Amino acid sequence: MGDFNLALVIVAIVVCVIVFLFNVYLLVNFQHPDDVNQAYFPKFVVVLGLSVAAISILMLPADVANRQACRHAIYNGACNLTLPMKDLWLAIYILDAVLVFFVIPFAMFYYEGDQDKSVGKRIKSALLWMVTTAIVCALVLGILYGLIGKVDFTVRHLSSSTSQFPSTWDFNSGQQCIGNTHQCSAFTASPSSEKTWTMRTTFPEYVVALATIVGSVLFAIFGGVGIACLPLGLIFSFIRRPKAVITRSQYIKEATELGKKAKELKKAAESLHQEERSGSKGRKFRKNVKSVEKELFQLEEDVKLLEEMYPQGEKAETTWALTVLGYLAKFVLGILGFIVSVAWVAHIIIYLLIDPPLSPFLNEVFIKLDDIWGLLGTAAFAFFCFYLLLAVIAGAMMLGLRLVFITIHPMKWGATLMNSFLFNVGLILLCSISVIQFCSTAFAYYAQATAAQEIFGHTLESLRGIKYLYKYNVFQIAFVALAGLTFVYYAALGWRRKKPSGRFQLST
Repeated sequence: MGDFNLALVIVAIVVCVIVFLFNVYLLVNFQHPDDVNQAYFPKFVVVLGLSVAAISILMLPADVANRQACRHAIYNGACNLTLPMKDLWLAIYILDAVLVFFVIPFAMFYYEGDQDKSVGKRIKSALLWMVTTAIVCALVLGILYGLIGKVDFTVRHLSSSTSQFPSTWDFNSGQQCIGNTHQCSAFTASPSSEKTWTMRTTFPEYVVALATIVGSVLFAIFGGVGIACLPLGLIFSFIRRPKAVITRSQYIKEATELGKKAKELKKAAESLHQEERSGSKGRKFRKNVKSVEKELFQLEEDVKLLEEMYPQGEKAETTWALTVLGYLAKFVLGILGFIVSVAWVAHIIIYLLIDPPLSPFLNEVFIKLDDIWGLLGTAAFAFFCFYLLLAVIAGAMMLGLRLVFITIHPMKWGATLMNSFLFNVGLILLCSISVIQFCSTAFAYYAQATAAQEIFGHTLESLRGIKYLYKYNVFQIAFVALAGLTFVYYAALGWRRKKPSGRFQLST
């Protein structure tokens, strides 16, 4: 078994290196041309944050593989090369919390600082904001940990008399014990024997728990919306696709309207920049900035749609053919994603919301896949976890386009600014904790006896003041309800064909 465990350690190291290199590739190809050869600190934070998020998602399948590595060990010493998963969980999530609440805000404040100021002043301003955030977070964490940082475990006090060993061993439903006694004291214990065992949790576990609660709120909202809009958005994008190329006169008309909109948007942006330099950054200013961001994103979408409807250049026919193939790919991926989303929602209802569960459902699927090939079930398990994180990102993007109070930070190939990168990395990191907690609960049968189960299954769900949110399945119910509402929304409005708006909605 030692060789297998050593191989597991080597695989973990190789995967971490691959994840890091892949995130560097994403950064290089998604970054905006204005950020080339500059903003190195935000770029380092982006790569680190994406790596932590990806590794944290992969750690749950690794935890399962780590548990299975020693299932045939006869004694503890025979399996001394397994990964210290509990320590790794706590380390990765403490790093997660530090990045979300301190490092990423500092990087965003520094990057978005007034470019006319010196580097020292921008660093000073960002540090002031970060220190203020750190003080507030430290006070909240310290007070909550001191007052209610305890776990309440329900235990049962049991006792039984002794008996001589019998000459034969015959156990059945009517004979659960040794000797002449037909039922054990443990079997017949009264409900009054239940007591509450209270102990103080460790501070790292408490930090992870509170970060999980914050992430769970966002996860229930964004994940519930995203689990439906991720596949349905692709399917209805195929349904709303342009069926044919528009005429040149139609293209000129739409392009003229979009040009007028772009000029008005540029004028509004210059006005806001002058207002910022004058020191006026009130509530109205921030609202107008978000409105400009929303209109800019809509303008880019309109331009992209118009280019699809009227391809130009020497290879116009090839461009149109690739556009058609792209929509076909979206349809196929949408169908596959819809199957996965339905499986997720059905699993939540069957396994989590109905007590007792009707069936282990996906847990049994993963176990049977493991029987076919050792890593097949683990790979399927990792895929479902990653899909849930993608659903969270899709839900955040959808709501960000429709709700004024959410800042829009779209990710686009070759046109993503560092503040958008940092915002999305922070969102991914915050929700990744909740995704892992949710997966460890939803697949408790498959991921039993793992370090993640100990942290997220026992400690978190027994934490004072928080355990009721999990006891009554608040997040799961909200997730399923929002998924249903999003499905109704797409069924009612998703089929409508989108056209370039050609209008500017920002109030003067």
